[in-house]
Amino acid sequence: MIRAYPGRASVLPGATLHLHVSTDSRRFRVTFYRWSDGPVRMLRSDWLPGAWAADAAPDVDWNWPAYPFPIPPDWPSAVYIADLEEDEGPKTTFDLARAHGAALFVVRPRSDGRGMLRGMLYKLPLATYHAYNASGGGCFYVHPPRSVEPPGARVSLRRPGGGIGGPVWCAADHYDAASPRQTFAHWDARFIRWLARNGYRADFCTDLDLHADPALLAGYRLLVAAGHDEYWSTATRDAVEDFVSGGGNLAFFAANVCWWRIHVVDDGTAIVCHQGGPHGALDHWWSPHGAARPEDSLSGASYRHGGGWWDGPRGSGGYRVQQPDHWVFTETGLARGDALARHSWPPLAGYECDGVPLDVFDADHRALLSAWADEDGTPDGYALLAAARLGPDWQELPARARHAAGEGIHTAAMGLFTRNGTVFSAGTTDWAQVLDAGRDRQLDRVTRNVLDGLLRR
Repeated sequence: MIRAYPGRASVLPGATLHLHVSTDSRRFRVTFYRWSDGPVRMLRSDWLPGAWAADAAPDVDWNWPAYPFPIPPDWPSAVYIADLEEDEGPKTTFDLARAHGAALFVVRPRSDGRGMLRGMLYKLPLATYHAYNASGGGCFYVHPPRSVEPPGARVSLRRPGGGIGGPVWCAADHYDAASPRQTFAHWDARFIRWLARNGYRADFCTDLDLHADPALLAGYRLLVAAGHDEYWSTATRDAVEDFVSGGGNLAFFAANVCWWRIHVVDDGTAIVCHQGGPHGALDHWWSPHGAARPEDSLSGASYRHGGGWWDGPRGSGGYRVQQPDHWVFTETGLARGDALARHSWPPLAGYECDGVPLDVFDADHRALLSAWADEDGTPDGYALLAAARLGPDWQELPARARHAAGEGIHTAAMGLFTRNGTVFSAGTTDWAQVLDAGRDRQLDRVTRNVLDGLLRR
């Protein structure tokens, strides 16, 4: 078996990618694919001498043999997959959900610092991929390795996995057994494929690129994230919020956004997160014991007011429209109270959802923000565009400051607000799956409206 990981999961065009490889075959080669409307083959290496290397613990650099691969200077910014083939092993075809023999990396754009001259930058949640990456027998969720300073669980970025090519800790998705959650294939690949099929051009980066180089955002009108964008460093959050304050726009087709704070350590090669202890979790963004910086103030919504459904089929009545005259619903034909994606597969609400504090969600599907919403982190001027109520049968309805677990009104909330720049939040992880299925014209139109509107603003 062959496995690999990049020394750094982001590289500039013209620079060198270092792949760390272990194989029990005498030689191997690598085929590089760019992900667009499916895989685009870019080049194939010569046969290279193989070497076997032992596994290590999940919290340390595995130090496997490194192989340099110069990246051609004309390669566009994109997500790339290094697909590895053993000379003596079975022949394989490209598979975006491979649990070994593949590594993900990004060719990022160069910072130019010339102001708002470019369009869309798409951000991959590399930290979230690695939080669930179980290579070495542990991650943030199973057998978490302990860190003393900073306190919490610690995982290395220098081990197989991180989007592709490693084991993942998560419950199986009832609606998609082909790709595990918390991998590139499950959400991001689908959204990027939809972008390519519909003529949208984007540059690409990881969240840790923004952690290291906030200036990377300087040239863009719009930053986009999709799927599950759970783990954020303080530097990444500062960079994104400064981008919005400076007039940049932000679209989250995602949920469970910015739920946990991470600490990037060892020159950007490992991350730490404190998720529990005798005094509670120190790295909940909203917690007064931790950052005391509610995630709602970044995205507009929070998992505290939403919920999760991990196992089996879930019910959904779609998102009930609250402001049909808003530009987000242009050319959808939706009226107030109509259900967006009512019969979608999978249901649009889930598997995790972000919501807002509501006092009313009545039989006519009328939703009203709570009077204390701004005290809880909801931004001033937040416009609730649509919402799906999460019933008492949802598998997790999180506790929050003013309610015990299961009390209050939990929803998936779609909305936006403006703070110089405009921030849109879809309130669900599974937007990309429904969108990529291509069977909901209205959801397709809303997505176009959001992107086109924020690229123009």
